[in-house]
Amino acid sequence: MARFTLTCCECGARHDERTVRYVCPACAALQEPGGPTRGVLRVELSDLPSRWPEGPMHAPEALAHWLPVASPEHLPPLPVGGTPLFAAPRLRTELGMPHLWVKDDTRNPSGSTKDRASQLVVAKAVEYGCDTIVAASTGNAATALSCLAAAAGLRAVVFVPASAPPAKLVQMASYGARLVPVDGSYDQAFELSLLASARFGWYNRNTAYNPFTVEGKKTAALEIAAALHAAPPDVVVVPTGDGVIVSGVAKGFADLERAGLIARRPRLLVVQPEGSGAIARALRSGTASITPEPGAASVADSLVVGAPRNAILALQEVRASGGAGVLVSDDAILDAIGRLARATGVFAEPAAAAALAGLLVAVEDGLVERHERVVLLVTGTGLKDVAAAARRVSIPLPVPPVPSSLSSLLPPS
Repeated sequence: MARFTLTCCECGARHDERTVRYVCPACAALQEPGGPTRGVLRVELSDLPSRWPEGPMHAPEALAHWLPVASPEHLPPLPVGGTPLFAAPRLRTELGMPHLWVKDDTRNPSGSTKDRASQLVVAKAVEYGCDTIVAASTGNAATALSCLAAAAGLRAVVFVPASAPPAKLVQMASYGARLVPVDGSYDQAFELSLLASARFGWYNRNTAYNPFTVEGKKTAALEIAAALHAAPPDVVVVPTGDGVIVSGVAKGFADLERAGLIARRPRLLVVQPEGSGAIARALRSGTASITPEPGAASVADSLVVGAPRNAILALQEVRASGGAGVLVSDDAILDAIGRLARATGVFAEPAAAAALAGLLVAVEDGLVERHERVVLLVTGTGLKDVAAAARRVSIPLPVPPVPSSLSSLLPPS
């Protein structure tokens, strides 16, 4: 069993999971309506492995040494992680960046990085003897929970904005989750799910509120470092909404550094849409806090949050890495879907394609040099939001099934 404590990212108080499961009680008392979650807890493992696993990093036996689980048997039987990290030669040439890699997390079971957090949350629910897990989500976290809960035989209840892409809603329902579409924003769905959790005693998976959401996502960093032979990249580009993924990636590299398996951590580049960019704006302005953005909106639905729940920890982690934040337009995001697909073969949803759009801005602004070792974290498949990708392509009209139709395929002489 991996022994650990829970440490508040604000006051530094240490807690035991037997008495505190979500946020630091003292700092949570300072919670403001419509603000980021106060008292977010970090998992601090007492002991870390001093060498790389002999088998795959994502194997349950290896994860049991890196994650706060009592037994690898508590992890859902559906494999999570182990997604490809590959050199993208055509994209490298196109951008003039010879040391660029793509971490293709679209290959996770439900099609997104959020499976990494849900894998650990479901394992903890099994450990705690909980049979129902509740979550609020813009779409992917709820889909991930629905998927992993189904694999473990647990019940999932998911609150999502009714405006979420239909493909994500269909996924959740297909997995058998109790789907609660909310006629409102993600922030409103979040608050409603907290009330449900308190009223019915359900285990809550909400991003940042549950400390294991950050911890579960660190496995992406473990895999990146392992695949690059313990030579971490200079920069990891992370599409960001609530700030949990970027904090999880930071935690993974921090644990590897503390274990002596890497010499340094990479800089983290936060990418957010212009219409929902509270964390990126705080990073760019140098402020210690974020300004919530009511009415946040973007084509990248997975990144739309008015008040990023994990903003406090995310700002700490990105600044500690020497990283930065960039803002990208919806047009740039839509353009990046096709550009990424044509150059790498990876079809990404808008939120995931934002990583490429953000890299282009960062290079232009001098935040990233073309010679640096860079990893793009592609967080979700384009099949989750085909309608968005369709805005940048045209489907030809049908041709009659006769030989003369082939003449139109030839280039003009």
